[in-house]
Amino acid sequence: MKVNSFIYLLLIYVLLSCSSSPRYASSSVYYGVSSFYGLNDGFDGQLTANGEIFDKDGLSAAHKTIPLNSEVEVTNMENGRKIKLKINDRGPFIDGRILDCSYGAAKRLDFVQQGTTSVRIKVIKWGDNSYKKQSND
Repeated sequence: MKVNSFIYLLLIYVLLSCSSSPRYASSSVYYGVSSFYGLNDGFDGQLTANGEIFDKDGLSAAHKTIPLNSEVEVTNMENGRKIKLKINDRGPFIDGRILDCSYGAAKRLDFVQQGTTSVRIKVIKWGDNSYKKQSND
């Protein structure tokens, strides 16, 4: 009887270990406050967390936990404007904020004047969290 129980438990363990588990958070929609960076803060032209060169006028964003290279749809909850952004950096590092958009993204979402806005972030495609090594061409 003990051998059968052991085999049964071992079989359950093997089956559970083969099942897929979520790679990231179970939610793919987030709500919070977004700010922007890149205008006059020295980040333009610098490397982002995924190894790309930051373009203040590009359409990218920083998030603390969404995997790098993820594609997200960001909606400005105050005016309804939406854009697709690539998560290529980490941040924001100010309490109460969940996203730091590039200056270009903030312009398209129309919140440059306010500095921050309420946003909805929907993950469209989970990224691979990889670092893009720059070539020396």
